[in-house]
Amino acid sequence: MAEQPLRGTRAVITGAGGGIGRAIANRLRVLGADVVLMGRDIAKLDDTAKSIGGGEAIGCDVGDARNVEAAFAKLRERPLHILVNNAGVARSAMLVDTTDAVWDELLRINLTGTFHCVRAALPMLANAPFARIVNVASTAGLIGYPHVAAYCAAKHGVVGLTRALALEYARTSVTVNAVCPGWVRTDMGGAGAPRSVEEGADTIVWLATEAPQNLTGKFLRDREEISW
Repeated sequence: MAEQPLRGTRAVITGAGGGIGRAIANRLRVLGADVVLMGRDIAKLDDTAKSIGGGEAIGCDVGDARNVEAAFAKLRERPLHILVNNAGVARSAMLVDTTDAVWDELLRINLTGTFHCVRAALPMLANAPFARIVNVASTAGLIGYPHVAAYCAAKHGVVGLTRALALEYARTSVTVNAVCPGWVRTDMGGAGAPRSVEEGADTIVWLATEAPQNLTGKFLRDREEISW
């Protein structure tokens, strides 16, 4: 049997209905973790569970605080070790053409959704001897791009949240890191993106293991540290 360093651990992956989220869930399951798949489309979550050979599917809109609390309340009977905040949406428009609705959606899902899930998971993670939070940000969280101002603002917020949280929990077993991938081939990224979901999942999964035990508050792309 292949080595399973995460056997006995449990991981929550948001946005697990497809794309990078599905690839992350598959990798973590192969490494031995029990995976909990969260997302708004329960049919897609069930399809992920089927495709990776297992996993618990829980419908959850990360942008809705009550919905998130209800989803995580279902997990309190067993320890939680890993949280991967992968759920996200993107829209493209010039800033002057960005509506309030689009602005609110991108911040609600990408930034506030990450906050909701971290807040709900921390009481469980803080009691685990080994705990990992990995936030999926973007290169748009480090630099600016035209036509995606709302997305850039939200992902910069994820980077700031990661920095603050890493400092708050620096003396505990909880590490908090972010991955800032570039353009990845997913339903959101499009078929023309240069990188596959498997490539995009590599660093995220590595940060979720016990290997980087002294690494926290960092922002990585392909295991290469990005200075901040």
